Amino acid sequence: MANVVVIGTQWGDEGKGKVVDLLTEKADYVVRFQGGNNAGHTLVVNGRQFIFHLIPSGILHPEKKCVIGNGVVLDPGVLLHEMQKLKENELEFSPENLIISSYAQLIMPYHKALDHAREHKKGASRIGTTGRGIGPCYEDKAARTGIRLHDLFDRKTLREKIEVSLQEKNFLLQKLYGKEPHDPRTIEEEYLSYGERLKPYSCNVSEVLQDAVVQGRRILFEGAQGTQLDVDHGTYPFVTSSNTIAGSACCGGGIGPTRIDRVIGIVKAYTTRVGSGPFPSELEDETGERIRKTGGEFGATTGRSRRCGWLDMIVVKSSIRLNGLAGLAVTKLDVLSGIPKLRIAVGYRCGGERLSSMPAEVQALEACEPIYEEFEGWEEDIRHIRSFNGLPENTRKYLRAIEELAEVPLFLISVGPGREESIILKHPYEA
Repeated sequence: MANVVVIGTQWGDEGKGKVVDLLTEKADYVVRFQGGNNAGHTLVVNGRQFIFHLIPSGILHPEKKCVIGNGVVLDPGVLLHEMQKLKENELEFSPENLIISSYAQLIMPYHKALDHAREHKKGASRIGTTGRGIGPCYEDKAARTGIRLHDLFDRKTLREKIEVSLQEKNFLLQKLYGKEPHDPRTIEEEYLSYGERLKPYSCNVSEVLQDAVVQGRRILFEGAQGTQLDVDHGTYPFVTSSNTIAGSACCGGGIGPTRIDRVIGIVKAYTTRVGSGPFPSELEDETGERIRKTGGEFGATTGRSRRCGWLDMIVVKSSIRLNGLAGLAVTKLDVLSGIPKLRIAVGYRCGGERLSSMPAEVQALEACEPIYEEFEGWEEDIRHIRSFNGLPENTRKYLRAIEELAEVPLFLISVGPGREESIILKHPYEA
């Protein structure tokens, strides 16, 4: 038995979906434990592309159980749309292999309206949210005024909660932002219909996972976003609204920390981020544009182009510490093929001082200049290679440098988007 958490080590978009899909082969349960449909996993299987925002990537394996935990903020309309897309692609699912925590907080129409209105009002100082209502939903959760999935199963309870919320939300929308108010009856009817369709999938996820542990089943926890977007430990305020680090798997799944056996970090062979915020190793030149185009660096959720830069091991080492990583999976290595010289940031220079870790203050991080080590690139196409020793010498040197700087072993190397385009050095369920 082994329960594994998969975490992004950068600012998200590291390729967690593909790694989760690979590891699901040896898992019994796949659990999404935080975030909302502001995240997206893109998978390529047998030449077909699948994009998921809420449903765990493991759904491509119908014999596995996919779980949406209580830490997720759930947009029921988006979830039902994803479920419809699965049906259209003839992917089977039922309450037997897809379950949702009845405690999951729901994203409401007024959450999305507030999200958009706030970003618009901030103008140039906007954070760069996806506008999906994630932040306002988590706010209501913390304020204890949120609506949970089980509230959709009782008209009286749902009506009361919507009316209470709209007293404040409509005031803000009208008086502060100059937007139209929301009608409580319209929302009530819409969400009651969602409840009818989702009720068969609703349950106490914590109890389900405890039973799985007792039975010796293998559980795989998949995170959304990346460590540097964690609301406590990331590049605040340019972060998401939830805890993205491995410890959140316990809170967002309803499982004790002693049940986690191993945490694996996903690191892209370079670095990207979406939206505003500090990015010391960003490339705003032809190389950055080449990486963006070759890597298809456009958001699965928003379609926004991602900012691209060299691999920053200061960022990665921060994530190794915060998550207690046992090892790394390097993704999108093939994107670097053909670039003559490669760089890895190994430190920062800030105000004449050399730093070996990220400063806490976002202003200080913005002022940091990366200190690089340079590596010879490789010309070869590596997507067909299935062993470490089969990789070009310069590719192996680049990977060894990552491993030495990280001080944790490499578990997996992704050399292309396809499921089969992978080199597994050490399987997390067999280590």
